[in-house]
Formats: sequence, structure tokens, C-alpha cells
Amino acid sequence: MKNSLDYSERIFIAGGNGMVGSAIIRNIWKNKNKEQFKKTLILSPNRDELDLTDFASVKSWFNENRPNIVIIAAAKVGGIHANNSKPFDFILENIKIQTNLIELSWLFKVKTLIFLGSSCIYPKFATQPIKEEYLLTDTLETTNEFYALAKISGIKLCQALRKQHNFNSICLMPTNLYGPGDNYNLQDSHVIPALIRKFHDAKEKKLDYVECWGTGKPFREFLYVDDLAEACLFVLEKWNDPNFKRIDHNGREINWLNIGSPYEVSIKDLSETISSQVGFKGEIIWNKEMPDGTPRKKLDTKKINDLGWEAKTNLEEGIKLTLNHFKNEILNSTLRK
Repeated sequence: MKNSLDYSERIFIAGGNGMVGSAIIRNIWKNKNKEQFKKTLILSPNRDELDLTDFASVKSWFNENRPNIVIIAAAKVGGIHANNSKPFDFILENIKIQTNLIELSWLFKVKTLIFLGSSCIYPKFATQPIKEEYLLTDTLETTNEFYALAKISGIKLCQALRKQHNFNSICLMPTNLYGPGDNYNLQDSHVIPALIRKFHDAKEKKLDYVECWGTGKPFREFLYVDDLAEACLFVLEKWNDPNFKRIDHNGREINWLNIGSPYEVSIKDLSETISSQVGFKGEIIWNKEMPDGTPRKKLDTKKINDLGWEAKTNLEEGIKLTLNHFKNEILNSTLRK
């Protein structure tokens, strides 16, 4: 059986400068000493070189570069505050990016496409752990429903292309991500980088306390970004494995897989862990007037685990690696300016 992934071909990683895209590139380069990787050509234009929201520009780029494999890691992302305050931006920009890339991948006969979604596509009160077939069975979490709807549209576009035109697309739904290359802006960052920034700044300013949103009671699952990158390359190789049954409990074919980890923690315990690793000695105060979001969001990853993939990086080690990146890359670059 021929693998889906032919390393001698041209791999377009949309969003290659972001946290996920750069991790995928990093993991490809880790394997460059292997014979099958030596002819790999990575295509990853930055925003100045290619506006992914502009169909004409993206079409011209495809025509010139002719990628064989496309990985869509580009997206407008953010935490609760950003999603809740800018719903129009999140739904419109994400739909433009993914629709342009998915349609043009089909038109230019790309061999395999990976579309990266998000665990927020699932209903707010879904049965835990969340199986792939729970998609569209109930209402979404309101604080990020517009982002979620954009991602659901991408999944369904890929599914429709597979059904109508037999286009080879794979959709991966990662849980909450963190790691090198993350965004530490408190206005639009996710929970782990936001907490790293908050506790670091409080330590530097010698503050007595840090205020965190909500009650601290919700549970979240976290995945180190390099584990997701490995999952992308793993799935490219295994997607056409005859032992992999892409069927839900109703006998219907699905084209998306959950990508998660065993590492689930309450926001309260997560905050205390990060506070300790940063070295902040003050108090953590919870602002219960602010939203908690979904009470629990744990993915069922049996389908990809059965193929042979599992997350490797435990949460404590992942936070340590992320904190080191924050200190070495973010803070040092600020000091150099």
C-alpha cells in the first residue's frame, strides 16, 4: 500500500509562521536526515507574501507553485475575550482563509489536504469524553460560537468535496494547544500563554495578587503543539490504512479526527502550576463575574490512538518548555528592542 505522504513532493503549510505551522515545519526538519525526506520542498509564504483571504492572490500562488500536499494551519485565533468581542472578525476571516485554500486545493488537484479545526466545534454540554460523531448534535458555547461555526463550515466543505468529487481531505480537531510560538498578548491569547504573561508581569512588578477570570472550576485538556505536528505527519501516512475505519456509530463516514491528550486539569490547578513555575509568590483571586466558558471539554481520541498515535509531552514538562520559550524568545527580543 502506498502512503498518503510522499516526502519528495511539495508541501504547502499555510500559516507556517504561526505556532502550529512552525511546529509542523520544525518536525519535518527533524526528519530531514531520513532518506525519504531529503527531497521535501516546504512552501510557507508569510502574510506579506500571500494574503490568504484574497482568492485571486491565492489562486495565482497555486498556479505558480503547484503544491502536492496542503496543510491549513492558518487561522484567526484567540481566547474568550477576543472571540466574544470580535465575532464578525472571527467568522469572516476564517471562512475566507479556509474556503480559498480548500477550493483551490481541489481545483489544482492537490493529492492530500489537511484542515485543522478545533475542539470548540462540539456542543457546549456534550457527553464527555467527546466523540467525533457528537458534532452538530446540540448548541455551541456562545463565547466562541462564531469561530466554531467557521471551523464547522471548513469540515463540511471538505466532507462535501470528498463525497461529491472524491477529494482526499483530512480534518483534525485538536484540543487546547500551547507551546513555542504562542501569543502572549493578554487581550487575545489563550489560557496558558495568558497565565504565563500575567504571572510573569505580576512577579516583575512585585504585585500582591493576580486576578483570573471565572471560578477556576472548568476542566480543560491541553496538547503541546509539537505533539499536534507529529499527529499531522502521522495521519498523512496512516489515513489510507485499510485497518482504519472512518465510520461513526451510525455507520456514516466521517472525515475528521480528534487530536487530544491524557492531560486534563482544572483552570484553578493550572493557574497554580504556572504561578509556581514562574515563581510568583502572591495570591490568585478569581473574578466570578467573568465567564467560565464550557464546564468541561475532553476529547475522545480512541480513533487516532487505535491507529498508533498518542501525545508524548506531559503538561508539566510542556509548560516548562513553553515558559523557557517565553523567556528566551519573547522577553529577550523585547529587551533587544
